[in-house]
Amino acid sequence: MIHTLHEIVWGPWLLFAFLGTGIYYTVVFRFFQVRKLKYWLGETLGSMGKGENREEKKRGVSQFQSACTALAATIGTGNIVGVAAALTAGGPGAIFWMWISAAIGMMTAYGETFLGIRFRKRQADGTWLCGPMVTLDRGLRRPALGFLYGVCCIMTSLGMGSMVQANSLAETARYSWNVPSAASGIILIGAVFLITQGGIRKIASVSEKIMPFSAGIYIFFSMAVILSSFSQIPGILAKVFQSAFEPAAAAGGAAGFFVSKSLQYGISRGVFSNEAGLGTLAILHGAAEETTARQQGMWAMAEVFIDTIVICTLTALVILLATDGDPGRTGLEGAALTAFCFSLKMGTAGEWLVSFSMAIFAFATIIAWYYLGRQALAYVTERLSFGKQYAHILFSALYLNAVFWGCVSGMEAVWEFADVWNGLLAVPNLIALAALRKEVEKPL
Repeated sequence: MIHTLHEIVWGPWLLFAFLGTGIYYTVVFRFFQVRKLKYWLGETLGSMGKGENREEKKRGVSQFQSACTALAATIGTGNIVGVAAALTAGGPGAIFWMWISAAIGMMTAYGETFLGIRFRKRQADGTWLCGPMVTLDRGLRRPALGFLYGVCCIMTSLGMGSMVQANSLAETARYSWNVPSAASGIILIGAVFLITQGGIRKIASVSEKIMPFSAGIYIFFSMAVILSSFSQIPGILAKVFQSAFEPAAAAGGAAGFFVSKSLQYGISRGVFSNEAGLGTLAILHGAAEETTARQQGMWAMAEVFIDTIVICTLTALVILLATDGDPGRTGLEGAALTAFCFSLKMGTAGEWLVSFSMAIFAFATIIAWYYLGRQALAYVTERLSFGKQYAHILFSALYLNAVFWGCVSGMEAVWEFADVWNGLLAVPNLIALAALRKEVEKPL
């Protein structure tokens, strides 16, 4: 049942909706992500820490903290498990389509984040409520669509945000350190509970500390592996481009489209990794104080770039170099495949490195997605006349339960469940991006 629903939701119609939206914003803004690469990198990564002080952080969440929280949500299992799954299912060419997905997705991320900041509103406690649910309500005047997005976001937080991340973390701990899945679940529940009860400020503070450090370590050792096999890179890149255009029939529905498996898996895993088009980046950036819609839109672009163009590419090259372009022959999948490939090049230290990175990335994503689910819940409960006082308690209990069951459940079922809600989440957000396209101002 879940598999059939997954095939319907992630058919060519949704892939082309993602591509079409990204292409529209790319063309309208005249390929800003390419033409002004130096400019938006300077305005984002080049400005880290500038203009921030203790008084600003006391008032709320800084731009840098919101960016780190967004990176925590995006840099997760998609960068390790998702890339491995895409390469195994779609061949080496899947990474090419992940690049395409990211390149045009950067402008999608800009558009949805701009709209999020444009239409966000203050809540009674002084924090911001932001995201496609608010955009659909206040900007498009379609509260029913906003409510639908909120419900889908809550379900996605329980699937992609908690179960998938916990599943990959537990699989990694079991493969590398022989930790029982149930034990991983119990430890993880305790850690998530301690952090999430502090709200967005605690989540942002933790993300600010762990994300630059863990991402930096992963990038450094990935580059060490890649440079050690530098002579193989031209041959691997040739396989990537050759595989990217090998056609295979995919579910085409009434339109009868034919899509390569590389494209299908590359784009779906690219979206899973960088979240461009899902609207979640807008929710995360909505907490930032002392900012503008343009600034946060460019930060969202930078996050997609770091997530897919940098980190996913490094993971893909390590896997392809270690397996001579044929990851399927190992018989491994997910985090185990990535850990195996690092160990081939760096021994036990390589395996432990990717396991450590996987654990940190997954944990950071879990706590960031808790905030996403809570924001969606805040919007949904505004429109309900009952149970408001118990909704947050119930959500916390469900989220922690999802973390545990993600640790002990089968990988395939967990991923397909998450992918279905990912796809459903995107639909109202893509509607908002299309209908409110004239509200989005040029980055420069």
